[in-house]
Amino acid sequence: MKRRRVNFRKEIINTLLITTGIFSAAFGLKGFLIPNEFIDGGVTGISLLISSITNWPISILIIVINVPFIWLGYKRINKLYAIKTLIAILILSLVLYFINFPQVTNDKLLTAVFGGFFLGTGIGLAMRGGCVIDGTELLAVYINPKSFLSVGQIILTINIAIFGVAAFFLGVQSALYSILTYLAASQTINYIIQGFDEYTAVTIISPKSELVKNVIIRQLHRGVTVYKGERGFGKNTIEDKDIDILYVVITRLDVSRLVSTVQQVDPNAFIITHSVSEVKGGLIKRHVLSH
Repeated sequence: MKRRRVNFRKEIINTLLITTGIFSAAFGLKGFLIPNEFIDGGVTGISLLISSITNWPISILIIVINVPFIWLGYKRINKLYAIKTLIAILILSLVLYFINFPQVTNDKLLTAVFGGFFLGTGIGLAMRGGCVIDGTELLAVYINPKSFLSVGQIILTINIAIFGVAAFFLGVQSALYSILTYLAASQTINYIIQGFDEYTAVTIISPKSELVKNVIIRQLHRGVTVYKGERGFGKNTIEDKDIDILYVVITRLDVSRLVSTVQQVDPNAFIITHSVSEVKGGLIKRHVLSH
């Protein structure tokens, strides 16, 4: 019974996310992009481009062009995902057709930035809710096993082609502003999906690993994972010596504080940092690094 309540609550939240996302995307399209003949990347960009060239209604094009991607979602993910995606796209189409949003601005830079922001927010919220209103990633996932390109490279290739066509039909200036729209939308989607806290993983290799570990735990209040490793190179000779490798995940804003603290303990510590897309559990949000 408790599990059913949790699932029901989760579906309510997902529905609210998708609904909010639909209206945000529609506002970005009709309030900014469509009146100024700007496009975005992906399926939405293709729909906007065809609409600009042919004057066909965007509400119809979004449904027609997304149909193959809904089928891909059914084949690659599951039936529920495809149904939710179909419903979301149909509702987006109806909102675009029946609801009039005011044109916010004629300024090209504001249109590119904020049109991309609202469209990206809509796409990101829909993805958080368990569906898509732009099927480009589904196409990339489908092509990926049959290609030497990664998913990200496939998406980039598709968008380069879209903006190339846009430059031919809409002019170079509109295409360049549309690239800004795409960048704003994609960055907003990343924030919505991954959260506003960008996490960084820090790997620390030091002969003083025990002391460094204690400082991180006791002074910075961070959890530390210890890997057992083997040091393979010294200053003058090869050293086959066991060593503890420390692994810490923190927010991006806390990296400099952590690194400077480690260097106070061991100025010669070998420190590696790299971005982490998503983090759950642990001590990430229980404490903040003291300054």
